[in-house]
Amino acid sequence: MTTTTAPTRTVDGALLPAAGAWEIDPGHTDLAFTGRHFMVTKVRGRFTGVTGVVEIAEDLRDSRVDVTIDMASVESGNETRDEHLRSAELFDVAIYPTATFRSAEVEWRGTRGTVHGDLTIHGVTKRVPLEVEFEGYVRDPWGGDRAIFSARTKVNREDFGVTWNVALEAGGVLVSKEIQIEINLETVLNNA
Repeated sequence: MTTTTAPTRTVDGALLPAAGAWEIDPGHTDLAFTGRHFMVTKVRGRFTGVTGVVEIAEDLRDSRVDVTIDMASVESGNETRDEHLRSAELFDVAIYPTATFRSAEVEWRGTRGTVHGDLTIHGVTKRVPLEVEFEGYVRDPWGGDRAIFSARTKVNREDFGVTWNVALEAGGVLVSKEIQIEINLETVLNNA
């Protein structure tokens, strides 16, 4: 049974956002990634240019996610590394300025679910599962309704044609193939 009260509703005992278009707030969204350097050290980075919409449907399985990532907005805390990430050896932002994620299927139970979607990076599209959790709702001081989500997945960067690496003398490679992705997403209900 679903009871709807804007901007949230209760579905099977779980408080969730009401149906509608929830637009991503880029200034309060963190799309972070972690890889390994020398196969040991964790190196973290993030993208600051993230836009899109989470379209919540009455039936949560019909919800949609459409996100665009400005690949040039990468920040890792080291400008030299950031320039290398933007270069033709890695993200090649001159040719592939954006990455996208578009949902294809949503499984949802309570406040958690899996959003299966098509992730396109470096001109290559692969189906990726995002493990998503609804973290809560707040009304901001300006009257905006905000829904907060977190998500995570991992990808093999080489599956997307991002293959640059250096073999290490002692074995292994300089940069890990597996990349962890963690997202903290703040959205604002579009009442238009």
